[in-house]
Amino acid sequence: MTRLSLRAKILPTGTEIDLDNVANKIGMSLKEGITLSKYTKEPLAFGLYFINAEFSLDDREGQMDSLENIVRSVEGVGEFEVLGMSRTSVNVT
Repeated sequence: MTRLSLRAKILPTGTEIDLDNVANKIGMSLKEGITLSKYTKEPLAFGLYFINAEFSLDDREGQMDSLENIVRSVEGVGEFEVLGMSRTSVNVT
């Protein structure tokens, strides 16, 4: 099955939010076929940081909606924005 690599910007609800904790909660909440590959904390403005996350997911119907719904449901997440997406591999049999 084809896999997708998706980069996203995840903004916290405030400056007091522990971004590592938020990223861990997101990683533990993901459904089968979706993984949090890596993330970094990036400065936005005036002491506010965001999570620059890279997800790997199956290229099948409903995966994007599932990912967005899961991320938005995590406590401390204010906004979720897709920055880019591309195919990572194709299995040939």
